[in-house]
Amino acid sequence: MTASSDHVTATRARAAFEAAARTSLRAPSVFNTQPWRWRILGDALELRADPGRRLESTDPDGTLMLLSCGAALHHARTALAAAGWTTTVERLPDPDQPDLMARLRLGRSGPVDPEARVLAAAIPRRRTDRRAFGPREVPAATLDRLRRVVEREGAGLHVLREDQTAMLAVSTDLAATAELDDPDYRAELHEWTHRPDGSGDGVPLTTAVRPGLRRVPVRDFAPDEEGELAAGEGRDRGASYVIVYGIGYRPIDLLLGGEALSALLLRATAEGLATAPLSDAVEVTWPRHLLRYLVSGLGEPYVAVRLGYAGTAEPLPPAPRRDPAEVIEVVPARP
Repeated sequence: MTASSDHVTATRARAAFEAAARTSLRAPSVFNTQPWRWRILGDALELRADPGRRLESTDPDGTLMLLSCGAALHHARTALAAAGWTTTVERLPDPDQPDLMARLRLGRSGPVDPEARVLAAAIPRRRTDRRAFGPREVPAATLDRLRRVVEREGAGLHVLREDQTAMLAVSTDLAATAELDDPDYRAELHEWTHRPDGSGDGVPLTTAVRPGLRRVPVRDFAPDEEGELAAGEGRDRGASYVIVYGIGYRPIDLLLGGEALSALLLRATAEGLATAPLSDAVEVTWPRHLLRYLVSGLGEPYVAVRLGYAGTAEPLPPAPRRDPAEVIEVVPARP
């Protein structure tokens, strides 16, 4: 291989990595904190957790931060596959660097994976929709397809029965009450719903939904103010509720769980569904025990997700995203 072809290969790799890292900025994260960073080092793309963006009150053990990093990893993997690249992924490759979540390397370029193309097309369309869903029910066949997508990512998906949905509602309500009674949580909530102009993160009041009657409560992002979006009239009658679960709470388990969550949300979007992760019940210890009971014998609950058909055709305002220059570092090659 000539020096010229080496240069072209390095240039193509950098372009592919930068595009994938930019795509990952659209991944879901708790409070839209986007708690990750990317480094491009020649033939490798590294994903690192950003502990400075961990929610100290809401996520003291970093569970949701790791799930968020997993979602960013899956978005990047999907973008690369949709561009025709094969990749190798080392997850948690260095025990001495606990914040190093994954290292990706490119393989051959070739035909585009059709599934990756479908999921990649859903990335810019996916939104967390906290408004009420309509009465149309999610077909069982669709839920089966979503289950298989999650399982391919190394996690599991439990679809709640009607009686189990009531327990999810109780656990979510208990968690919400406990958190709103906690001054530290309220301060953290205020911080991430009142971000400085241009920060590109957080949950602005333009995307917050006013409280309304629901089968399962939805987090109130504006308890002392009024969100700008109406909940709507649907009341989630046709919604399905699922729980993404895994074998434990080790970092590798949570990283895979985040990848599975991303796959679930993108596939659901491709199927025409609206989605909303519900992490409240895993943020407080005793409501999390109730979720553990719901998936008893299957695994440990990571996050619940509300799935359904949007009750209105009114588009959602886009969530803010960080400047890629703040998140993506390109390390110059050595001469």
